[in-house]
Amino acid sequence: MNLNQRNKIKIEGGMASMTDLVFLLLIFFIILSLMANNQTPLDLPQANESTKTDPERITPTVIVLNRVPEESDSQKLYQVSQEGEPLSGLLDYEAMKSEISKAVKNSGKTKVRIAGEKTAYYDAVFQVLILAQSQEWQPVLAFDK
Repeated sequence: MNLNQRNKIKIEGGMASMTDLVFLLLIFFIILSLMANNQTPLDLPQANESTKTDPERITPTVIVLNRVPEESDSQKLYQVSQEGEPLSGLLDYEAMKSEISKAVKNSGKTKVRIAGEKTAYYDAVFQVLILAQSQEWQPVLAFDK
């Protein structure tokens, strides 16, 4: 006599109802996320009157760094131009930094636009940025499209 097997209770859950419930929850949360307002309200200040600024202070001094490709990479010679005019001939790294400092001091503007040519070293552009921050200029990087 094997009475144990006849009296055993089988517990089986229907998986169809479970998948229906998960599917309905998924639809509910998708609709809820679409209806949620994700915008943060901004309280922006409004100007009462227009203020006139000196245009000489707005237009920046433009510094263009260009690597001379004919020279070897160990020398790293540069050409610095301002407003489209070359400032001097071929410069090494320290002479380039001093030439840029003189050009910005002569222009009297605190905004400096740094435009590195495609062949310019990243290190040179980075060092000019550090120089601009140490001199309390306002550096602006210019990129070609």
